[in-house]
Formats: sequence, structure tokens, C-alpha cells
Amino acid sequence: MSTAATWEERCATLDASQREIISGGSLSRRFSQLPLWLSHPGNIGGFYGLLVALSLILPYKMTSEHWLPLWILHASLLIFSTMLLGMVSRFMCAFTKRLPVPIWRHILYPMPFVGLAFFTITATGLLLIPAFLSWTMLMLPGPLYVHLAWAPRWRMLCMLEDDIDPFEGIAKIDDDQEKPDCSGEDAELKEVVEEFDSEE
Repeated sequence: MSTAATWEERCATLDASQREIISGGSLSRRFSQLPLWLSHPGNIGGFYGLLVALSLILPYKMTSEHWLPLWILHASLLIFSTMLLGMVSRFMCAFTKRLPVPIWRHILYPMPFVGLAFFTITATGLLLIPAFLSWTMLMLPGPLYVHLAWAPRWRMLCMLEDDIDPFEGIAKIDDDQEKPDCSGEDAELKEVVEEFDSEE
């Protein structure tokens, strides 16, 4: 039985609000179809670093005669850094056991394209944009998504794969009943579900 089929089968026994937290948005749903070893937060982080490195080939080629060795060096550093950040997020989630946090898609998703535009404009000499700003716009979205959304969700998928309830000790939210005032972990679950609803 495949990994995706296994966790989806066990996810069917969960409350609707809990299934929404497990599945997440469209990007998380795509990653969740991969085997768990392949969708490890470190691998997802490294994949983002690879995408950023590939997008920089043209600006590097335009600005340096011997651009390939420099690009290979920077690409290696990018992939290593984003992979390391993903692994750090994985260990932090294992320690804190926090729930996934909805991300600000309308802000986070365009950031790499804006950063690439800044980088290209600087490389062509049209304007002088601080390198720190360009690299921040390029690098921040991927590690931030992994840390806030994917790493805690991957931990929960692993728990489902091991036949462990990731919501143990957290009361289910029944949409057909009046929701009582919650505190502690119940309030945290309710708040996360409401944030997911507002992001759709």
C-alpha cells in the first residue's frame, strides 16, 4: 500500500476540521502525495533552494564571463542552506509538537518573483537594489512555508502512518453543534481551523 493511500485511509476517521488541517492547501496536498521519506522538510527545503538556483542561471550568465563555477558554488550553498533550515524546522516541530499555521499566500507566493526581478535589475545595471533585499525576497518564502506549514504537517502525516492519532488530547470540533468556549489546546485547534477557513 502506498504512503498516500495509507495516511488518507486513516485520515478518513478524523473529524472534518482535523482533516482540513492535515490536508492543508493545494501545495501541501501535492507534497503529501509523495512518499514520506521524499517529502521530508529537509528535502522540500532543498528542492526550493534548487528552484531558486535554477532561476538565477540567466542573471549569472549575463553578468560574468566565467559564470558557471560561481553559479555552481552559490547553487550548492543555496541548496545546502535551505535543506539545513528544513531539517531544523523538522526538529523544532518534533520538540514543540505544534500544529500547522496557515501562510499568507497572497504575500508569500509572489516574493521569489519580486526578488528575482530585483536581482536581474541589479545585474543589468538599470538600478542599484541592495543585495540583501533581493536575496531575502528570494530565500525567505520557501523556508518560511516549510517551517510554518509543511514541517508540522509532515510530523502529523508520519504519526498517521504509524497509526498514531496526531490530535490525541485535543477535542474534535463538530460543525453541526454549537461550539463551546475552548481553552488550551482546544482553543489552539479551533483558531487554526478558523485561520485555514479565512485563507481559502
